Amino acid sequence: MLNAILLVSAVVLVGVQRLFELRYSRRNERRLRAKGAVERGAGHYPFMVGIHALWLISTLVEGLLRGPVFPFWWPVPLILFLIVQPLRYWAIFSLGENWNVRILVVPERKLVWRGPYRYFPHPNYVVVAVEVLALPLIFGAWVTALVFTVLNAAFLSVRISEEERALEELAG
Repeated sequence: MLNAILLVSAVVLVGVQRLFELRYSRRNERRLRAKGAVERGAGHYPFMVGIHALWLISTLVEGLLRGPVFPFWWPVPLILFLIVQPLRYWAIFSLGENWNVRILVVPERKLVWRGPYRYFPHPNYVVVAVEVLALPLIFGAWVTALVFTVLNAAFLSVRISEEERALEELAG
């Protein structure tokens, strides 16, 4: 029973986290569009929303169907999940009002080279990749971890390619 409560709590917490981020993103989107932002890659956005929503639902369902029984190695994915959280917020705060779940290009705006972006591109996608794998594994939902890691990798190959084109356009 305690394991089920922990599973439901974890999924709800991650869902709430995503909703707060979406709210922040929409606020930034309004500001950026007011400055002339143009969206790129809008066609794949619904797939991103779907993958993330189904990942959480699948984690919950598979976790509950498995017991949920924590595997003996559950601390490893938990630690991985927790380690990437500061990176997520470092990336978000480094971009400030430029952070968005959509790909928005504001003409004449400079690229951001601070925070984790100084060291490597797309740090938020690293976080998401780790989360998609780690969260289900904490609760023994290995099928969800495998399926959504593959789906997320396929999606990110499209997303990153589109984002790189937008960044090249922005950089001139």
